Amino acid sequence: MNIALFGYGKMGKTIEKIALDRGHHILVKVSSTSETYDLSQIDVAIDFSLPSTAVANISECIKSHTPVISGTTGWLDQYDDMVALCKSQNGTFLYASNFSLGVNIFFELNKTLTRLLKGFPDYTVSLEEIHHTQKLDAPSGTAITLAKDIIAETDYKNWTLDAPKQNEIGILAKRIEGVSGTHTVSYDSNIDSIQIKHTAHSRQGFALGAVIAAEYIYDKKGVFQMKDVLQSHK
Repeated sequence: MNIALFGYGKMGKTIEKIALDRGHHILVKVSSTSETYDLSQIDVAIDFSLPSTAVANISECIKSHTPVISGTTGWLDQYDDMVALCKSQNGTFLYASNFSLGVNIFFELNKTLTRLLKGFPDYTVSLEEIHHTQKLDAPSGTAITLAKDIIAETDYKNWTLDAPKQNEIGILAKRIEGVSGTHTVSYDSNIDSIQIKHTAHSRQGFALGAVIAAEYIYDKKGVFQMKDVLQSHK
């Protein structure tokens, strides 16, 4: 595949290496909004840019009929607009808050644990996420996905970074130098505590998942999620 990379920081460079190792070609690398680029020879675009530029990048790809995946977080108030644009253009779009295959398995564990415990009101749930100091948004998109999956199955109404009120899920967001990413879901009662936790050791897992997702969508039409990619590898 011929790939365009939007965002050529540490993640972009890791994605580039993995894509090249898997036999793909990087024809376009975009680091800022001022750069000009040509998508005419591109099979799929991978966006790991900034929240301020992601929507423009995704829109341009969809309008030029270039399949695009995005792992940029912090812009999701416009996600529905991108889905509508993709459908109107008969395009191809996949967004994931986290492309790590391990994290997407963790999402499924979170859903299962939520279903098992939702009939036991003595347990209260909270989330903690830890990332490197360069991460601009808080909480992480992964933490928001975990919280939304819990909310969908329970009486919780929303999440908060502040002290949680009744029917709110508290999320503690920490930024520590050199940390790739850790997410913990905790259920606590007066009797005991139950936790599930995912810890990333490097960016490799995120980058590999992004390339695998790009390989999955490049010849398809529609709006996809990482669960579609996982199901294709069963």
